[in-house]
Order: sequence, then C-alpha cells, then structure tokens
Amino acid sequence: MCSTDSQALLGGSLLVVVGAPGYLKCDTDDASETREESLRDEAFDTVNSSIVSGESIRFFVNVNLEVQPTQSAESESPGGYGLLHTSRKYLKLKNFEEEIRAQRDLDGFLARARIILNETATSLDDVLRAMLCRLAQDPYNSEPDCNLDLLTAMLFTDAGAPMEGKVHLLSDTIQGVTATVTGVQYQQSWICILCTSKALLRRHVCISRLVRPQNWGQNSCEVRFVILVLAPPKMKSTKTATEVGRTFATMLLDITFRQKLLKTHTEEEFKEALVQQRQLLTVMSHCPSISMDYSTSSICLVRHPQPPQQKDFLPMGKGIQEDIARRFPVYPLDFTDGIIGKNKAVGKYITTTLFLYFACLLPTIAFGSLNDENTKGVIGEGLEASRECWGGGGPAPQCPPDHLTSSDVQKTVAGQSIGSLLYALFSGQPLVVLLTTAPLALYINGAMGVIRGICDDYNLNFSTFYAWTGLWNSFFLTLYALFNLSLVMSLFKRSTEEIIALFISITFVLDAIKGMVKIFQKYYYGRDARLKEESSLVNLLGLNSSLHTALNTSFLTSPPELTTTGSQDTEPLARDTAVLSLLIMLGTLWLSYTLYQLKKSPYLHPYMREILSDCALPISVLTFSLISSYGFQEIKMVKFRYSPSENLFEIAEMHLLSPVAISSAMGLGFLLSMLFFIEQNLVAALANSPQNRLVKGTAYHWDLLLIAIINTGLSLFGLPWIHAAYPHSLLHVRALALVEEHVENGHIYETIVNVKETRLTSLGTSILVGFSLLLLPFPLQWIPKPVLYGLFLYLALTSIDGNQLFQRLELLLKDQTSYPPTHYIRRVPQRKIHYFTGLQVLQLLLLCAFGMSPLLYMKMVFPLIMIAMIPIRYKVLPQIIEAKYLDAMDAEH
Repeated sequence: MCSTDSQALLGGSLLVVVGAPGYLKCDTDDASETREESLRDEAFDTVNSSIVSGESIRFFVNVNLEVQPTQSAESESPGGYGLLHTSRKYLKLKNFEEEIRAQRDLDGFLARARIILNETATSLDDVLRAMLCRLAQDPYNSEPDCNLDLLTAMLFTDAGAPMEGKVHLLSDTIQGVTATVTGVQYQQSWICILCTSKALLRRHVCISRLVRPQNWGQNSCEVRFVILVLAPPKMKSTKTATEVGRTFATMLLDITFRQKLLKTHTEEEFKEALVQQRQLLTVMSHCPSISMDYSTSSICLVRHPQPPQQKDFLPMGKGIQEDIARRFPVYPLDFTDGIIGKNKAVGKYITTTLFLYFACLLPTIAFGSLNDENTKGVIGEGLEASRECWGGGGPAPQCPPDHLTSSDVQKTVAGQSIGSLLYALFSGQPLVVLLTTAPLALYINGAMGVIRGICDDYNLNFSTFYAWTGLWNSFFLTLYALFNLSLVMSLFKRSTEEIIALFISITFVLDAIKGMVKIFQKYYYGRDARLKEESSLVNLLGLNSSLHTALNTSFLTSPPELTTTGSQDTEPLARDTAVLSLLIMLGTLWLSYTLYQLKKSPYLHPYMREILSDCALPISVLTFSLISSYGFQEIKMVKFRYSPSENLFEIAEMHLLSPVAISSAMGLGFLLSMLFFIEQNLVAALANSPQNRLVKGTAYHWDLLLIAIINTGLSLFGLPWIHAAYPHSLLHVRALALVEEHVENGHIYETIVNVKETRLTSLGTSILVGFSLLLLPFPLQWIPKPVLYGLFLYLALTSIDGNQLFQRLELLLKDQTSYPPTHYIRRVPQRKIHYFTGLQVLQLLLLCAFGMSPLLYMKMVFPLIMIAMIPIRYKVLPQIIEAKYLDAMDAEH
C-alpha cells in the first residue's frame, strides 16, 4: 500500500499497468460473489493495489498462472481448490523517438494490417477466436503448424489444467492505469493480450474494435479495443511479445487517440490514425513529463552537453581553485571513512591494499626491466656511467659491458613508491593509481631509443637530456592545469575512451604472447643465437614495440643463471623450461581469474568469497611462484635481472646541455605532455564515471598539476615517469565498491551501490612498495617471468569487463535471441551498431599501428593519434552514421 507522501506525489498522475483482466467462467457478477463465499474468501481474483511509482507514466504486467490443485483438495469440494500465481511488473512507456523497434513494430503491422472493425461478438473467447481466425486467413501467414484451439487455450490460465473451464483468466496482459490517492484505477476500455508459443515462426499482431463496450470482469468492464500479440519464444530481446505489446499499449494510452479510433470507418482511416499518433509520440518523446493531453509546456529532457567555450579556460587557475574548494572539506573523511563509524570496512581495506600491492609491484619490476633494455642500462646507472659513456668531445664511445648491468628495477620501485605516496596524500582523487602505464611504456620505448640515438649522434649526456625532457613535460602539464585545459576531455566520447582502454588491454595480451614466443624460441627451438632470427617472428606478429620489452628481450643479455659458460650466443635446448613456462603463465591466469569470479558463485560463505576474490592476484602470484621455484627446482626458469645501485638518488647536471639540445628536449617533452594529459584525465574520468557513484567530487586540474610536480622530481633524479594507470585505477574502485546483481530479461547485470572513497589503501600500497626494496633481490627475484605474463593476461581480462566495444564485438558471434536488452540495442538499428563497431575497430588498428610500430619516430606521434580521434568522432563518423545513433551508443544508458 502506498504511503501518504507517495499518494501526494503521484496523485492524479497517469500510470500504465498491465493487469490480469479476465473472468470466472460464469454469467453474472452475482455468481462470482456466490463463489467467493463458498471458497471462504479464497477466490481467484485480481486485486486493485495502490502501487506507488516514482515516474508519472508506466506499464504494469500481470501474469496469472494456475497451479494444479492437490487430489485431496479436489475431493473435499466439488468446485475444487487451486492456487493462482499472480506476478506484476512495471513497463516503461515506449520511446518512439529513441527506440527504433517502436517505429518498426508499427510499420510491420501497417504492411500486413489485421484490423477487425465493428466486431459483434460479446464474449472474450469469441472475440479472441475471431482474431485468431483472421490471422489464420491472412494470405501472408506462414504458420503451417499453428493450431487455433491450442493458441486459444494458451491465452488463459486454465490451459491443460484439471479445473479447465472453471478458473478462466487471461495469463499475460498489458493494461493502462491511473495512480490516485485511493489506489490504482484501470483504463478499462482497452486491453493488450500477449501469447508466446513454440508453434509460431514469426510475430503477429491483430487489433479488434468492438461494436459496443463489453463487461469481461473486474478491471475490464467496458472494453472497446483488444490487441492480440503472438510471438515465438526465441526472439531478440527487443522483438518479444512484451516489447511489441508495449508499442501498441503506449499508443492506446491516450484517451484522445482512442476516441479518434472510434470515429474511423475503414481500415485505411484506422491505419492513418495510427501513423498520426506515432508522429505525435515521436515528437513528445523528447520530454520526461508526458501528459496525455500532450501539453506544449512540458520541459524538454534531451540536453546535450555544450563543448567548452573560450571563456571557460579563464581566469588562469580557476579550475584548480574550484577543485581544492570541492575536495578540501572532505579531506579528513578520506582517512576516517570505513575506520570510524557504523559502516566499517577494515577487512575490505586490507584485502584491497594487498591486491594493489601485487598489481603495482609486479608491473613496476617489469617496467624497470623495460627501461633497462631500452636504454642499455644507462638510465639506472647514474651520472658517473653517463659521463663515461657520453663524456668528452668527439664521437660517443660504446659503453663497456659493466655499464650494461643496471639498477633500473631498484630505481623504478623507488620512484613508484615515492610518487604514489605523494599522490595518495595530496591528490584530489586518491582512488586513481599511478604507474608507468602501457601507452607511456610504449612511448618511452620509442623515446628512449630516440633520446639514446640523439645522445650517440651529438655526444650528449643521457641523464641530463632525460631530465630536460621530463622538465619540459612537467612545464607543459602545469600550463594545461593553470589554463583549465582538462575541460577539453569532455570532447572525448565514451566510444573513444573505450578504444584507448581496449588498446591498453591488447598491449598486455600481446606482451604475454611475445614473452612466450621468445621463451619457446630460445629453449624449445633454440633460435635465439642471432638477433635477426629472434625478432623476425615477433615482427611478424607486430609485437616488437610491446609494453614490457625488457621482459622479452633480456634474453639478449641473459642473466648469469641462464647462460652457459664460454658462450652467450648458444644455449642448450631446455624444452622442459618452455613447457613449464607456458603452464605457469596459464595457471596464474586461471587461478587468479577463477578466484576473482568466485564472488559470483554459490560456494563458501559470502564473506569468504569476497575475501578470496579481492586476494585473487596475490594468491595466484605466490602460489605459482612457489610451484615454479620449489616444485620444479631441477628446471631453470626465466627471471628478471637485478644489480644493486650504490647511489640511488643522484640529481642530474642540468648545465651539460647546449641551448639547441635543450630545445630538442622541449619538442620531446611537448609530445610526452600530450600523452600524460590524455592518459591522466582519461583514467580519472573513467574512475569518476557516474556508474561508480562517487560522491566526494572530482579534481582534474589539481591532480594534473600534482602529476607535473611529482614528475619534475622524478626527472631530476633519473627515475621513470608515472601517471594514472589503467586498468589498475578502475580495479581499485571496483575492489572498494559494494556491488549488487539484478536480472533483466534473463541477463545478469551488476550495479555499484556505493564506494569507500579512502586514501588508506593507496597509502598502504605505496608504503609496501617502498619496503619491497628490502626484498630485492631475494625473494622478489624468484618470481619468474611467466608469472608476470600471467599477471598481464589477468589485468587484460578483468579490464574488458564492461567495455562496450568488446561487448559489441561479441554480438557478431551471438545469436540475436541472446542479445542483451541494452540501451543501444533498443535505440540503434542492428546494422548501424555493426557499422559503428567496425569503425571503432579501424581506429583501434590505427592506434596499434602507431603505438606498436617498429619505427621509433612513429611512436613519437602516438599521442597525436589519440588527439586525432576527437575530429574523427565529430567530423568523420557523422558522415557515415546518423548523429542520433552515435549519441545513443555513446550514452551511459
């Protein structure tokens, strides 16, 4: 029953309901009352319920199913007892402007109009039989197995029951209702009857207009219009009987339209009225508050966000001030939420911290190895090594092998810990995780090659040139923050964000594949004697610019434990190493993803499922590291190399470069700043997505300025650069979220209820990563590379959850009946959806072509390709697909 407040809220509003109209098979209402008394108030009857709705207009579905009574019940009473199951469900009004099926349902009906005007039958059974006969007589009918008697019986609850003919109610109907303070009042002049049968091959719709109103029981006392919808069970989610019925029920909801239909004399006039009503509903679908007189004073719903104007970028620093004013009042809550108060989440914080620790530490080790290989160990060796390799005049000498054993892993871990700690303490959105990300690693891979080449050609100090490039990057980032350029990110549509996100996931997958390819080349086939042979297959796969090149190319300068004495060019075959590496990688992926999905299973206690799911990554990494290191001690495994640094923090000598060299560093720094700008804001926007229900506000401008400050220090000390990481930031939000599941049309959907917005997990992770310096080389060096490859696959697999581009790629392999009832399935034609998906794939391939190109200078313009996706989305795609369809697929829901 509705409360007083709800009654006031919905009083006089129009509500659409699907009731359970029908009747007890008897002649008069008095007979029905007599039956109620004989059954002692256990009559099979629908009830007028005062159901409250937050929306002014809806549908309500009522499904009545009869359950066979027990034998004892039948023997007790001649009339027989039974159970009637009644289920009601709200249906939203069909949006004729956005939902394409509304137009197509009516077009299909008009093409094969099955309209009965002036039906003289008085009983419901006779009316339905006449409508079914009209369908059967249709020359376009292609239902050879259709049995009219069976279809007629399926419309009622007593089909096939022992009490057949005694409880005669319609099984599935749609009716309009009006919600008032006294309850729900049915619109009794029309009824939509639904039926799903396996004997049908296609959908059928028939409309019958009765000569005079008929009384067919409660809630159906003056029926003039009957809509019959028949459909096979296996249909696309937007083509079911309920969806078709929703189309025609929305049209008949208007009393003015029903009066107009009563005045028509021919089928052509009837169809013309339907077309006019469709046009009116298409116009009025723009507005949320639809009154049935279609008042022109309604407020329009569709409001497209305006692109930023020139005035929005001034005054300078306005965005930073607003960010601080928004986040500073809730800063203390970032430390106390979940610790003090009722809703404590200490256990959740601990498991999330452990997950983040492994998710950040292992890629950090990989990136350290990456920089080690790309710079030939120079970036981690300090200024003394740089002077020896690049000091003095004349051509740059070659560094001796001693200088190729670097401490990049150590320096990368130190930089990750310091940068993340500062960001966790002072950022506006602490749920964002900092890391050397995949696009940044690809760019650094190219940039380091260019920087190293410039230093070799012009005899420049590498550490100084690296520092100047980082300083210019921070300078441009500061300008972006001061002039509020983060507002430009509003031009990035959801489709563009998902292309970049899927590109990052692909880099993780390809790097794991590349690593396995190299291991098999070396240990299974013995093809690593020459660099050219080793890189040929990788180039064929397009992987030679992958994310963690160090993990995959360190075989060229193999660590001592993996090389034989006397020769580093030949290695005896060890096929057991290759096979075990493959099993370890796949095992790490299987165990981590199985535990991650455990929260959706019925096994164990819900609290235990949640803990195991949050700790999936630590458990799998530790398990398979122990298996490979101790379970198979006789088989050698590939591990990252490590050499301690005598001086971890040594500031670069900035005066060693000429003005011309500093200017060239500015060009590299500008391109780098564009990548930082896009990645930082993109990941922050995904973390702050409305579906995550974060409530403490955003701070894009302040966070960008903080990233500039952090990377200034990292550049001066020769530490690798960092910024917001994908998918780590989204997985961090997910780990702190309370998630609920709901089922819609047979599909399971997850909804985030709330998220614990805290700094404690990021702080704890940063501190643990810093303490990991004490764990080098043992025991961290015992983590084999195949485990890291399994980690990359796990991150890629979990990051594609909810990626709409990947979901639409899956549609190409699915039967239409398995399509989920998403917003774009309802609003966009199927062909347009596939066109849009194909265009996104082309943009993704373009991004991969530049980001993974073997040409170093193509990687340098990689950020420009990301920027180019904005004009592609706004200028090119609307020439191929209508703008309204593009907006529908870019919408959140």
